[in-house]
Amino acid sequence: MSKEKSQSNGISFFHKYLTVWVILCMAAGVLIGHFIPQVTAFVDTLTYANISLPMIILIWVMIYPMMMKVDFQSVKDVGKNPKGLYITWIVNWLIKPFTMYGIAWFFFNVAFKNLITPTLASQYLAGAILLGAAPCTAMVFVWSTLTKGNPAYTVVQVATNDLIILFLYVPLVKLLMGVSNIEVPWDTLILSVVLFVVIPLTAGILTRSMMTKRRGRDYFENTFLPRFDGITEIGLLLTLVLIFAQQAGVIIENPLHIVLIAIPLSIQTFLIFFIAYFMARRAKLSYDIAAPAGMIGASNFFELALAVAVAVFGAKSAAALATTVGVLTEVPLMLLLCKIANKTSHWFPQKKEAVSVSE
Repeated sequence: MSKEKSQSNGISFFHKYLTVWVILCMAAGVLIGHFIPQVTAFVDTLTYANISLPMIILIWVMIYPMMMKVDFQSVKDVGKNPKGLYITWIVNWLIKPFTMYGIAWFFFNVAFKNLITPTLASQYLAGAILLGAAPCTAMVFVWSTLTKGNPAYTVVQVATNDLIILFLYVPLVKLLMGVSNIEVPWDTLILSVVLFVVIPLTAGILTRSMMTKRRGRDYFENTFLPRFDGITEIGLLLTLVLIFAQQAGVIIENPLHIVLIAIPLSIQTFLIFFIAYFMARRAKLSYDIAAPAGMIGASNFFELALAVAVAVFGAKSAAALATTVGVLTEVPLMLLLCKIANKTSHWFPQKKEAVSVSE
């Protein structure tokens, strides 16, 4: 999700109350789906290759502005201070997808066995897998600001994760889905990543490059980009209204399921944060690098996870609902982790000991 202009407390009004907006969208969507089913019936007719065209447009609206904000030129400075990046990569790609799978599998297939059907358990697990394989690539800028993180280093963490997603997201998801006996065609999964990562990422890179060459970096960052403020959020909220409208029947019949999905997702969030945080402490990284390293793994690129869930399983699927619950739980949990990080900043060396990757 995109970064808005920070207020005095380091986070915009919208982001501070994102959970409230999500709840309101959930309520609006459920009411529409229940009382005006003609709306969802019409949306269902707007498909191509079994993918919802309105959903594609809304997700592009979400992701494209976000991709323009990532400066991939910063990747060339990776080698100057790599420890924090190593921790980020190890946690995000060698640990996080598998802990998410393990935690979600246990709760959906064992702990909640008598509360949900095997079919729903499989779908909820699929949604959790899609979230676990997608580390946050932009909302982390907000968490970095709240924890006084090193902005230059955070940019490199985000840029490298975007590049890694291109190559590892599909194989990881396919591997974990296969372990769970969930059938996901390779071509559908690859098409989803092309539609929701490659295309907006390429568009973002080209836009940034062209505008910077024509008008300069200052114009691009201070005049051009601000024009897109709020667009990502509008796309997200409209997407959620559409998802919840199509999930209205499931939610009305099983409201408890929202809580059941939130439990393993919340446990995963705390677990991954502290794994990365304590690895950073052991590596004696400065706090301004350690805190964002913990945040980027703990939060998720839920826009991508939601997009793939919709493309692969459908907007009415339980998998799409599971990824949507990820949006609902993430913001309050991440705000709490930001507070925990700030209160434990004395565990790490002072900022002056850090070497910025841009220096």
